[in-house]
Amino acid sequence: MEDRFKAVVEFNGQHKQAFFGVFDGHGGPKAAAFAAENLYKNIVTEVEKTGENNITEAIKQGYLNTDAQFLVQDHRGGSCCVTALIRDSNLVVSNAGDCRAVVSIGGIATPLTSDHRPSRPDEKLRIESLGGYVDCSHGVPRVLGSLAVSRGIGDRSLKQWLTAEPETQVVKILPDFEFLILASDGLWDKVSNQEAVDLARTFCVSNDKLEPVLACKKLVELSLSRGSVDDTSVMIVQSLDRFL
Repeated sequence: MEDRFKAVVEFNGQHKQAFFGVFDGHGGPKAAAFAAENLYKNIVTEVEKTGENNITEAIKQGYLNTDAQFLVQDHRGGSCCVTALIRDSNLVVSNAGDCRAVVSIGGIATPLTSDHRPSRPDEKLRIESLGGYVDCSHGVPRVLGSLAVSRGIGDRSLKQWLTAEPETQVVKILPDFEFLILASDGLWDKVSNQEAVDLARTFCVSNDKLEPVLACKKLVELSLSRGSVDDTSVMIVQSLDRFL
């Protein structure tokens, strides 16, 4: 199991401020463990340094700093990341790799990230413009025929083509925002966005007894029942309107 996660609530004395992340390691767990421990600290440092007006740039720098710090340690492997920073009634979601964030808005699944895979036309073009190539191995497009994701922290041997720069989306939290699902591709390769929301909603919204942990377990079980053999991590952040 190479996945890791992080949840930090009410940090810096702010009860409406929180950070959540899921980290999908490959080639060993060290990059995922490092990102889980350090990424949120680096993001918060950059946000406090640059201020609210440039939060996207602050998060980008937090990711890049974490990547640089991990590479200095000379460990092998890498990690995909998806993070959610909740601050000032905003939901700020970032990803590097194929971990994904999906929010339920009145029961409708709305993806907040786009998977970074070599098959994505803009990612393929970026890799080729840097002198790399995308080749299929066992039917899966891979960077230099090796890695099936095109962004992430670590992966020293592919760093020339594999960036840690995230894509970030900032959305204002509205009253009909129900819950947020953060998960590694072990879930999303077998379960659609809407299927995940429909199943989770049974335990997170339409129930007198809210059971988000059970919802996470049910989602993992559904992925397994459909043949997933990948590490699978699921995190649900419920009652988003409490951060308003």
